[in-house]
Parts: sequence; structure tokens; C-alpha cells
Amino acid sequence: MEKHKLDRINELARKSKAEGLTASEKEEQHALRQEFLAEIRADIRATLESIEIVDEFEEAAEEAAESIDELMS
Repeated sequence: MEKHKLDRINELARKSKAEGLTASEKEEQHALRQEFLAEIRADIRATLESIEIVDEFEEAAEEAAESIDELMS
């Protein structure tokens, strides 16, 4: 998310605490927060999709087989 949008989210949060928001500012805040959350969710989804689960026993067996192949060569 662009810095100016994050700055605006923070500005609206401060104003909300200090004096309250108008209806249009509340709508803007909601839209910005939804955009921010969508980006966070997409980042998390991409991270999770890139994770590769490795079976330790399978990996050890493959390494052992490679070692045996090297010794037999």
C-alpha cells in the first residue's frame, strides 16, 4: 500500500480518537482499511503458497541413497 494511504489511515484514526469523523471520513476510513487488509491477506496467502513442506525422513533417505551411490561409483 502506498505511503500516502497509510498516512491517511493513521490521520483518520487520530482524528477519530480526538474529535470524531464525519460520515464521509468514516466511509473513507473503512475503504482504506479494507484495501489494507486485502493486501495483507494477499501477502500472507502468497507466503503460505510458497512454503514447501519437507518430510525429514524422506530427505534423510534420499541423502543416504545419494551417499551409497557415491560410494558405489
